[in-house]
Amino acid sequence: MLQGSPKKTAGPLAVLKIYVRHMLYQPMLVTWAFVGLCLIQAGTLIAPLYLRDLINLLARNEPATEIVTQAITLVGFIAFWWGIRWFGERLEHFLNLRVIANAMASLTAEAFAYLIDHSYHFFTSNFSGSLTHKVNKFARSFLTLFEGLALNVLPTIMFIVAAVAILYAHNSIIGISLGIWVVVFFAFQIWVTNLRQPLRKKRSAADTKITAMLADAISNQPTISQFSGAVFERKRFGETIEYWRKAGLKSWNADAVVWAGLGTLMMIVEIGLIYGAIVLWGHGLLTVGDFVLIQAYLLTLFERLISIQRELRRVYDAFADAGEMVDILEQTHEVSDIPGAKKLKTTEAAIQFRDVNFYFNQTRNILKGFNLHIPGSEKVALVGPSGAGKTTITKLLLRLYDVNSGSVEIDGQNIAEVTQDSLREHIAFVPQEPILFHRTLLENIRYGRREASNEEVIEAAKKAHCHEFISQLPEQYGTFVGERGVKLSGGERQRVAIARAILKNAPILILDEATSSLDSESEALIQDALATLMEGKTVLVIAHRLSTIMKMDRILVLDKGNIVAEGTHQELLAQDGLYQKLWNIQAGGFIGEDVTKNEE
Repeated sequence: MLQGSPKKTAGPLAVLKIYVRHMLYQPMLVTWAFVGLCLIQAGTLIAPLYLRDLINLLARNEPATEIVTQAITLVGFIAFWWGIRWFGERLEHFLNLRVIANAMASLTAEAFAYLIDHSYHFFTSNFSGSLTHKVNKFARSFLTLFEGLALNVLPTIMFIVAAVAILYAHNSIIGISLGIWVVVFFAFQIWVTNLRQPLRKKRSAADTKITAMLADAISNQPTISQFSGAVFERKRFGETIEYWRKAGLKSWNADAVVWAGLGTLMMIVEIGLIYGAIVLWGHGLLTVGDFVLIQAYLLTLFERLISIQRELRRVYDAFADAGEMVDILEQTHEVSDIPGAKKLKTTEAAIQFRDVNFYFNQTRNILKGFNLHIPGSEKVALVGPSGAGKTTITKLLLRLYDVNSGSVEIDGQNIAEVTQDSLREHIAFVPQEPILFHRTLLENIRYGRREASNEEVIEAAKKAHCHEFISQLPEQYGTFVGERGVKLSGGERQRVAIARAILKNAPILILDEATSSLDSESEALIQDALATLMEGKTVLVIAHRLSTIMKMDRILVLDKGNIVAEGTHQELLAQDGLYQKLWNIQAGGFIGEDVTKNEE
């Protein structure tokens, strides 16, 4: 059983504020759709008035040419206002379709744009499947709320106000009685709906949890299979479904109770108004036509109130669903451009870390008072045990995180004061485990420089030695690589990532274990490509592969976030310190030869 309550989500007002803003982007469409709505209400309210006069006319029981003529005239007025209502319905319908389509498109675009600018830490802390589900629900919730509020609640309120006013004009007692009942009815609806809302939020949270667990399990199916985890995953998923079932059942049971209360209120007003109308008719204060008018308004009112009640469940579900995405939209980006940030300009591409302090929390310091200077075009390797801070340094340089204090500079420019896009345009990054788009190989390589020609893409692929395997594929560069590049081997994905970096040709290059997924033969091919790629660039390498480390101008040995030694390969071996210890482990692990032979 899942424990704990769901995370608090944004309320209805926060959701409506965003939705209304997107509707007001199209003022003419909204205005004319509202005109159509007013025409519908006018036709619905005025036609029964002529019907009332027609009934009173026919109730005289005096068939005559004059009476027939008057009756036909009244029928003509009724037909006219029904026609007005029909025209209003068509106008509102066609315009609202455009309002809905435009708003849903702009909402989805805004949600994606803001979501994708969240920090690296944000995405590592959230399920991708859950985020996808929230974006999709955000636009769908607008459709639900628009249909519920703009097409049901608003028209009903307009009808009620006008109907009460008309009945009051004919008989104040009937008008006041209906007005009081309407206030009681809506107060009851709002009260019980607010009581049910926590139940709806629990069900919405459980629904999102199911989606997240599905995405997590499906994307990790090979791991589930390899570790015989199917039974465990079924049990874990079953617990989530059971939580969702109970949350949904509680919400639906509450709905059933509400329907019973609303039905009682409708019976009370129906019987009460009929009884009151009979009494007033007995005193000569109402006509037979007034009975028809009251009944016509009541039937329309009941139909719309029932429709509202049906919509309210969907409306509040939509508020709960949309609230999850609004939370993300209201969450400040952890890493953002400062106002007036300028574009980074590089000349030498020199890198400087000045008194950098960085920690994920107060008890886990990664870097403390860290200083590092890398002159332009220098090739530097970072080595050290796991947790020493190597990868953190590259992430701070890419500004995936902001430093807690101190600064990171490129050619004297604080990277926190330049735009993130311009910073990353000057850095080519080849990660340890490259993740590709589910797009063609051509598109994946071209992502390094999206305006590159096909010939330039192929040339980069040749330099990265991935043209060989691509040319053997049936679709060649038009081959789709699968989600996250799963249709390629680890070495093939790595070579595609290197080709992408070659195509980008940025002045700063970061290699994070860039040859770790390659076999010895592939690595030999790649080393030439990397040598060409690194020429004239400032290079920062995280690597345990000895052939890469030995080619560096300088090697920095890190331990617990500090540089404990630096120098060339031979200089560090001569120090008989942590580097030699790592070298012994790596040399034995990778090539099976003793250190002395390797030194030779």
